[in-house]
Amino acid sequence: MINITLKQLRYFDALARELHFGRAAEACSVTQPALSMQIQEFEQNLQMHLIERTRSGVQLTPQGAEVAARAARILSETRDLIDLARAGQSVLSGALRFGVIPSIAPYILPPLLPILRREHPDLELSLRETQTHALVQELADGKLDVLLLALPIKHSDVEVEALFEDRFVLALPGDREMTEDVRATPEFVEHERLLLLEEGHCLRDQALSYCELQQVKNLNTFGASSLSTIVELVAAGHGITLLPEISLGVESRGRLLNLMRFAEPEPERQLGLVWRATSPRKSDFLELARIVREAAEPLIRAAREGVPPAAANGQKPSRRKKIV
Repeated sequence: MINITLKQLRYFDALARELHFGRAAEACSVTQPALSMQIQEFEQNLQMHLIERTRSGVQLTPQGAEVAARAARILSETRDLIDLARAGQSVLSGALRFGVIPSIAPYILPPLLPILRREHPDLELSLRETQTHALVQELADGKLDVLLLALPIKHSDVEVEALFEDRFVLALPGDREMTEDVRATPEFVEHERLLLLEEGHCLRDQALSYCELQQVKNLNTFGASSLSTIVELVAAGHGITLLPEISLGVESRGRLLNLMRFAEPEPERQLGLVWRATSPRKSDFLELARIVREAAEPLIRAAREGVPPAAANGQKPSRRKKIV
């Protein structure tokens, strides 16, 4: 009779992700011998050879890869079952694993977290900040409950709640001489040295898509993984970049920049929450959406007052603001 346990599934899932006994044991908060023993029993119970030990760690056998995928789904369904049992509790209480992309987290989290703490003190929040593709995979695997990122995403079996539009602004060095009331265009950007985040960041892809740029000699990423690094380079005169409105309050602070609006239609990204369609916690996520909008509203308002959008109906647009 085959007898496997959820503990064995959790340990094997961790090993399949880490491909290293020590890191998997640390992820499971157990000793390496304890994890190794459970993996051996798991293989014996299934009568399958699931892993191959190497000098650097372990590799999954073809059978091991299939078992790992099934184990991840079982664990995800188990977590959804536990969430269902908790559904009768108050909204946004208990554990919540929240994933956020790096081009949102530094700007939304500072106003968001105090509101969550004040309005939902029983919430046990765990945060994960990384790129979109990793977050979406971890959501599908059941390792995260809900994501805050830029839409759309290419994944089935998820539910989406759109939040708000985050417009892009062009950032230039503060000592750059600019024509009065000029508005940026893709053609303008094409002739500048455009600094963007390294590959894998959706903000980079959105900027390239708007500017219709893919392979240009003036494109440079510097291997940067944060907007703050890019903005420092812009302020020092090394190029220009596109910044989302929600970032302006943080990224323009203490730096000499010229911020320029784009000609209409202004480029923007749609931010939203994403969760598994099977999750029973939709009421939690809709409440979280409300609070994210509340936290973002002052950021958007301040950005549009500081760098007014291009005027409509033929009216003369307001002069851009130099922020020191």
